Amino acid sequence: MSTTSTCKGCREDYKVTPTQINRILSSSMFKPEFCVPDEVYAERVALCGTCPKLHEGGTCVACGCIIPVVAKLKERSCPLPGGGLWGPFIEKN
Repeated sequence: MSTTSTCKGCREDYKVTPTQINRILSSSMFKPEFCVPDEVYAERVALCGTCPKLHEGGTCVACGCIIPVVAKLKERSCPLPGGGLWGPFIEKN
């Protein structure tokens, strides 16, 4: 394990597994009324996949969040300066 890393996501003891992410996404915090539709989620994750700030394992270097988790939430937006890659979800009536 490296002790010179400046990113928690870079250290082995902070790696989040797909199983852990699935467990988080199945918690009560992720009720449908708090989450974006599946197609919006897929678009957000795809946009993050093109970003140079995305660290292996799905961690955002700009804010330290776990992308597969925060991309699911309506109220969240991309933390990149200048507006980010995606914003909060706006319901269309």
